[in-house]
Amino acid sequence: MTTATECVPCSEGTGVLDQAQINDGLTNLLGWAQRDQTIFKRYEFKGFAKATQMANLVAWHSDKMGHHADISFGWGYCEVVYTSHEAGGLTENDFLCAIRLEALIS
Repeated sequence: MTTATECVPCSEGTGVLDQAQINDGLTNLLGWAQRDQTIFKRYEFKGFAKATQMANLVAWHSDKMGHHADISFGWGYCEVVYTSHEAGGLTENDFLCAIRLEALIS
């Protein structure tokens, strides 16, 4: 779905993806789903330390990409949510970050 190789700064007016493009992008992201104008994945772990490590990895990855995820975590889970707040919905940046995160942890 995405042909971009780097995240580009979003602003109001940045191209928001339509539902067909979102569905297409999700077919390549195992375990990811859509919730409103976001894509998300919940990672499950045994214990708190691994969930914390995952949250830290996502934070590092977000800084590196320049496109920041919303991260929630606790005992046994870390949930990662991407959206392009300034664009008002999902953009190619969200899918690029999810794809690269999956590559990083596989």
